[in-house]
Amino acid sequence: MTAPAPFNVRRAGRFRGLWEASPLTYLTLVIALVLSVFPIYWMLVVATRTNEIVSDVPPPVTPGTHFGENVERLFANPDAFFATGLVNSAIAASVITISTVFFASLAGFAFAKLRFRGRNALLLTIIATMMIPVQMGVIPLYLIMIKLGWNGELQSIIVPFLVTGFGVFMMRQYAASAVPDELIEAARVDGCSTFRIYWSVVLPALRPAAGVLGLFTFMQTWNEFMWPLAVLEPDNPTVQLSIKQLANAHFQDYTLMFAGTAVATLPLLVVFIVFSRQIIGGIMEGAIKA
Repeated sequence: MTAPAPFNVRRAGRFRGLWEASPLTYLTLVIALVLSVFPIYWMLVVATRTNEIVSDVPPPVTPGTHFGENVERLFANPDAFFATGLVNSAIAASVITISTVFFASLAGFAFAKLRFRGRNALLLTIIATMMIPVQMGVIPLYLIMIKLGWNGELQSIIVPFLVTGFGVFMMRQYAASAVPDELIEAARVDGCSTFRIYWSVVLPALRPAAGVLGLFTFMQTWNEFMWPLAVLEPDNPTVQLSIKQLANAHFQDYTLMFAGTAVATLPLLVVFIVFSRQIIGGIMEGAIKA
């Protein structure tokens, strides 16, 4: 007779099936993938066709060959100011992303590792700002922009969002677990100033979380619609407002609208593909630390 297997081996065999993917799991994942990718694919199909073909029944399901022509018409459209919208969105998203990562990581380091009077009260105040809907601040913020004379200018969509409460809270939580106190004390013994400790010791340790925050901030700023609509003029739009002006035309040129959407989506896809490893690595590292 053979000896019975150890208890832990029997237990591992008993629960092994719980961790194996079933055919239903694969089917669910495939359906979720199709539902996620299909809108992007349909956008590309319409953007590469002509309006005559798009209105056919049944509609085409394969990409065409007119994408270049549609993009030329897009940038030549006198009502959309699409090139201006792309430049404005790129400037706003880049500046806000860099500023948010810098100030949020600096404040997160201060809240996590420095001791000063009123630290907890200030942190609670920052968290409280996250509970206020953005829509409630539109009118007061709009009045401030008018008072400053920034209404219609690009700085009106940049300056109010140079740092966010969510970014500060996220970097504070990550810094509390990712940066050992002993490392900061060793840097102080070596004669480093507080800012030098942040720049040379803390910031490299916060790089995964900073990458995730930067990418999320860039995508959110690029897709922002409500606030630019309130403060910018039609001849100085962001890329989202340019697409809106295409949709408001007397003639609904669907190929032009979808071509603009495809061009506006392309920078986000490139940024996500290039830095997807940073996003996944930062999220997984935070999950492991938790």
